[in-house]
Amino acid sequence: MHTLRSRPAERWIDLYRTRFLQGCLVLLLLAAGCKAQTAPVDSAPSAVDRKIELLVRSELNVPPQYSVAVGPHTRSDIPGYDTITITFSLPGHPDHTQTLDYLISKDGNTLARLAKWDISKDPAAVFPIANRPIRGNPAAKVTIVNFDDLECPYCARMHAEFFPATLERYKDLIRIIYLDYPLTELHPWAMHAAVNANCLAAENPIAYWNYVDYLHTHGEDVSGPDHDPAKSAAMLDKLARQEGTRQNVDAVKLDACITKQDDSQIRAEMHVGDRLGVNATPTFFVNGDRWSGALPAADLDLMIDRALRAAGQTPPVEQKVAPATPSQESKPAGATPSE
Repeated sequence: MHTLRSRPAERWIDLYRTRFLQGCLVLLLLAAGCKAQTAPVDSAPSAVDRKIELLVRSELNVPPQYSVAVGPHTRSDIPGYDTITITFSLPGHPDHTQTLDYLISKDGNTLARLAKWDISKDPAAVFPIANRPIRGNPAAKVTIVNFDDLECPYCARMHAEFFPATLERYKDLIRIIYLDYPLTELHPWAMHAAVNANCLAAENPIAYWNYVDYLHTHGEDVSGPDHDPAKSAAMLDKLARQEGTRQNVDAVKLDACITKQDDSQIRAEMHVGDRLGVNATPTFFVNGDRWSGALPAADLDLMIDRALRAAGQTPPVEQKVAPATPSQESKPAGATPSE
């Protein structure tokens, strides 16, 4: 899985950070993510704040090099609790900072993690998928929305799982739609490729999917041995125009779109991804059920089957093939045929 990562520090710092972030998963009473913010100015902690610091250091196994700062108590929506923030930072390394939200009881004796989820909105209805190219049944009750990076090798692996295996298994029971989330810090030509793909999508959905298929199987060719961004961009443009010609799209409109390189639609999709907590590719949602990273086929099937049942549909029965009976010719060399 490709993620947005901070610039590297010394190896021992990264090891400590890994242990600390893994510890975040242990203490949670209610699951929540971490977010990066600036550490507050140090001040003398109150007795309660000092107790909180000691507890958090112990439970999360915070390395001694990290400072722990407890923020002010503010009113929360939970009766009997206030909200506080706890910021963990490594002096001299601004990229090693995490801020977590907690609840603290009014009497100062209970600390809890809080995650707020707005269940008034259908998680499957927040994606900007109108007019996006679709593979599968446009009227299917199960929708897979995949935030994709066309230069990401893990995305290529997931793409190979979706097409053809997943689509062949579920046929008209599902539809698959891609949104763009190019990790430009890691992948220098991903944004350019996404813009070109959307230029094709505006003209012909088949051209879009053919272009996406090609890039997910020939990414190394686009990068080239010298990883020259200008050469990659030129190849991407050439490939897009060639695909447009094959599908008889309006060459003038396509060329104008490619030349303009307007990335506003891509950034709008990325903004939606940010609001949904996407920070890695691939990240996909099966009727709102989220997964980040390439997923084995069996686990992907479980997600889709669960969504189908929730939608009142029956998942396809897996076809079990009986083991073949060894033929006479397939016996090991030197074996004697039975009489």
